[in-house]
Amino acid sequence: MARTSGPEAEGLSRSYVRPCLLLLLAEGPSHGYELLEQVRRAGVRNADAGGLYRSLRAMEQSGLVSSWWEPSQAGPARRSYLLTDDGREALGESLDSLRDVHRLLGEVLDRYDLLGESPSSATVDLTNRSVVMR
Repeated sequence: MARTSGPEAEGLSRSYVRPCLLLLLAEGPSHGYELLEQVRRAGVRNADAGGLYRSLRAMEQSGLVSSWWEPSQAGPARRSYLLTDDGREALGESLDSLRDVHRLLGEVLDRYDLLGESPSSATVDLTNRSVVMR
């Protein structure tokens, strides 16, 4: 049976949030709620506001993003975020790692497709492969 939830699915989503936020901010400044909606539309369905704001705060403390309070005519001021030069560099590194993951997953799926109806009849040796998410 296909697994659509659990630690593996949640871990993938969590590891995807940071590069997703960096990419969204590379497209232009944004405020937190707008980023949350965009992250959810990008496929991280279980993204929560608290986790997103913790990620943004951690990235700001690391110098990857900067923020400021922006007045709003429709309600209270909103914090807006902007990608820094260090953030652009981190985005490039994250995308390199995601490309590595993409290649590795492609190899796994290709090998699985070669098995046909009997997945237990072959061995997949991935012991010399490693992917590090930055």
